[in-house]
Amino acid sequence: LFLDRSDGVELPIKFMPQYAGCYHCQILLKSSCDVRVYEIECVVNTDDTEAELEFLTPAYQTVIQNIPIHNMSIQDWKLEAVLEGQGFDGPPLINVGVGETALYPLMFKPIAES
Repeated sequence: LFLDRSDGVELPIKFMPQYAGCYHCQILLKSSCDVRVYEIECVVNTDDTEAELEFLTPAYQTVIQNIPIHNMSIQDWKLEAVLEGQGFDGPPLINVGVGETALYPLMFKPIAES
């Protein structure tokens, strides 16, 4: 983070969040001839994770797996689901409030044996 490119002053900041979310802070810098306030917003995302679900159901019978989504951040989440693969369905959007756990109902309806 550079405060003033012409002077090349560097202000190192160490940020170690515990959870994903949006973090806001202000940095107040004072000198004998200047006062500056910098507002910083850090958005923390979790690493991309992969999960594997195995559905075992007779052909043509629908199975639903409720996937828990925990919001441990400090703001509400509005999540968009993008499903790929034949026979899968679920809501396109899901809202998860702060500190809440929502269940995403992933549905699989096989159209043939495989």
